[in-house]
Amino acid sequence: MTDKIFTKEEWLERLVGVKGDYRVFVPVKDGDFHMFAPIDNGKKPDFNYQNTRLSPKGLVYPQSERMFEYSLDKQDEDAFILKEAPKDYAPQAVVGIRPCDAQAFQIVKINFDNKEYQDPWWVQRFESSVLIGLGCNEPCDTCFCTSVGGGPFSEKGLDALLIDLGDAFLFRVISDKGQAFLDKMGGGAEAGQEQVEKARRLAQDAEGRMTSHVPTDKLKDRVVLDLFNAPFWEEVAFACINCGTCTYLCPTCWCFDIQDETYGKQGDRLRNWDSCMYPLFTLHGSGHNPRDKKFQRVRQRFMHKLKYYVDKYGDGVQCSGCGRCVRYCPVNIDIRKVCARMNAYEG
Repeated sequence: MTDKIFTKEEWLERLVGVKGDYRVFVPVKDGDFHMFAPIDNGKKPDFNYQNTRLSPKGLVYPQSERMFEYSLDKQDEDAFILKEAPKDYAPQAVVGIRPCDAQAFQIVKINFDNKEYQDPWWVQRFESSVLIGLGCNEPCDTCFCTSVGGGPFSEKGLDALLIDLGDAFLFRVISDKGQAFLDKMGGGAEAGQEQVEKARRLAQDAEGRMTSHVPTDKLKDRVVLDLFNAPFWEEVAFACINCGTCTYLCPTCWCFDIQDETYGKQGDRLRNWDSCMYPLFTLHGSGHNPRDKKFQRVRQRFMHKLKYYVDKYGDGVQCSGCGRCVRYCPVNIDIRKVCARMNAYEG
């Protein structure tokens, strides 16, 4: 394992220096919130942040993506033929991603890249991405990553981990991709034992500050129909306004819709993020909607994340504990409380 030390000034200089090899995305402040943006967007990188409002999943899985293009011009010899729209798979580095968001990519990967099915666009973007994490010295009070297989300094799904020592960053190589990124950056001094020990203490202290602990140990053993028919779903869903905020902010939600848009005689087939919170999400061509009631849609969201995924993949819940849905839900629906109720329910 390679540990390098960069002063904060040198770190920023070196990041700018690798733009010729990677598209570098960093956290920047945008109004009241943080987001990931290209390092040359005119805003100074801000690594002194808790987390972005939107997760960086959109850098691999765009919110709206042109899949195919077509012509409706009968004079065109390729009229009415779908052609794959041009896409960019250039190497990119997401620098400063929180461990919960890196773990989320591993949760989502099982849907887009498995033995039966591969989404070629997702796979190629993910494989061309380098994830440089940033340890959480001060986790949010809504975070619960330690309850779902992660941690504020977890290395799961990362290529390298950045640790803020106060006056400098410790850069820890985790994978070959992380080493290649470090080689391109150059510079840095070998970390001393005192600095490595300080990084260890920061990680230990951060875990000690985690105040949310969510029980998930009994979800696998619960009978799926018992949970489906549990009496608490109307109560859970009562305040929900089906705004979709929870699903759009979630780093592990993957649902999408496909639609065609035409302008004149040219058209595009688009893939757009979608949400199970929306009434049209399950509307059939016949007009029948199996989830036409609000509580059914709310139940679907929690059952999918906390039961269906658990049963199908046997790899924990479909949640990385980032806490975004808890922080930003306008009516204060809390996945931690719902999970605790499902975990304790015995039918």
